[in-house]
Amino acid sequence: MRYIRYAFLATLGVILISVALANRSIVTLNLLPDPLAQLLNLNYSIELPLFVVIFGGIVAGLLIGFFWEWLREYKIRAAAGRTERELVQTKREVRRLKGKQEEGKDEVLALLEEAS
Repeated sequence: MRYIRYAFLATLGVILISVALANRSIVTLNLLPDPLAQLLNLNYSIELPLFVVIFGGIVAGLLIGFFWEWLREYKIRAAAGRTERELVQTKREVRRLKGKQEEGKDEVLALLEEAS
């Protein structure tokens, strides 16, 4: 299994390097379209190789997807936390009731005493 992983990573590396070598030309990235940038007097632009833009887009998409999924699973994590707290409380109660039962008291009498 380890060799399959290494082969996959090597193949992925070769593909990424070939994409980077094929897209070395410089492109200009503008923050805003030209008419809006002139209107707001905000002309920010940067020149980068195209492969940096491509890989940056992929990384940004992955990060947005991970964050979106983390937000989506909030309800599941909250429910699991509630269930865990209920389980701990139930275990404590069982331990407490077993301790009372082992003291030699009758169960019915112990419940009646606890209720009053």
